[in-house]
Amino acid sequence: MRGRIKRKRQIPPKSPDRLAVLKVIEQLEREGKFDVDAEEDPPTIPLLPDMVDYLKVRPDSKIKRDTAYLIANRFVDRMIREKKLVIKKVYGMEYLNQLDTGAVITCNHFNPFDCFTVERIFQRSGQYRKKRLFKVIREGNYTNFPGFYGYLFRNCDTLPLSGNKKTMYNFLMAVDTILQRGDFILIYPEQSLWWNYRKPKPLKNGAFKFAEKNHVPVLPVFICMEDGSRIGGDGFPIQEYTVFINEPIYPKAGLTEREKAADMRDRNYEIWKKLYEEFYGIPLEYTTENTAEG
Repeated sequence: MRGRIKRKRQIPPKSPDRLAVLKVIEQLEREGKFDVDAEEDPPTIPLLPDMVDYLKVRPDSKIKRDTAYLIANRFVDRMIREKKLVIKKVYGMEYLNQLDTGAVITCNHFNPFDCFTVERIFQRSGQYRKKRLFKVIREGNYTNFPGFYGYLFRNCDTLPLSGNKKTMYNFLMAVDTILQRGDFILIYPEQSLWWNYRKPKPLKNGAFKFAEKNHVPVLPVFICMEDGSRIGGDGFPIQEYTVFINEPIYPKAGLTEREKAADMRDRNYEIWKKLYEEFYGIPLEYTTENTAEG
């Protein structure tokens, strides 16, 4: 009897779009433009105050939220099952579990799905039944992102930014309410998405101002990546994530409000820098000298 001929799995070619994005990232790093997204976003539809219920107080908002989370969790379960999302290890879960106040969670931003990683870790923590995790997102992701992902962006406890003054006032009031009642907010202080970029980028002040104003800590999360053995549909190795949850950063006494926020920002960056260098075994170096923080 003839044995079966094993067909070698064909590896897809590397996506030209992905290769183009990597070139843009290289150029942005050379120019020191760390807060500029590497991929072009569609024109943003302005977010008006009546378009968003930040605190999900309306009955229809609560129903949509519950439905969206049900759908999102099934989607993430499938991604994990199919090894398209690989959370290899998580360190420091005790720091998340021990928080008894609200907190700003910071994370490096390198993939549209990295929020799924943070959300899944939150769901595995001892905080899940007691608190909610809100996510700050860009205006256009809320107002004009299409289809399935747009539905999740609008309903999974997101806090969209806005160019409209009244909407931003409502956003800021919601941030204060969420943190003071003891819930968490995930913010990407790098203010840009660079696909599979492993280095920590210089941080903006906003997340740390929110924490300082509301007298809550910042919980720094840093996700490191390794090439997995599986190749994705874009021709690149699927990344395997090692997640580091670090000790909370509290505002220092004796400083002005501005100094407290800047100090928390700098300590957050130093924690990420140390983790990067220890995990990858190389010093953190950029191809530009322009690493001024915003």
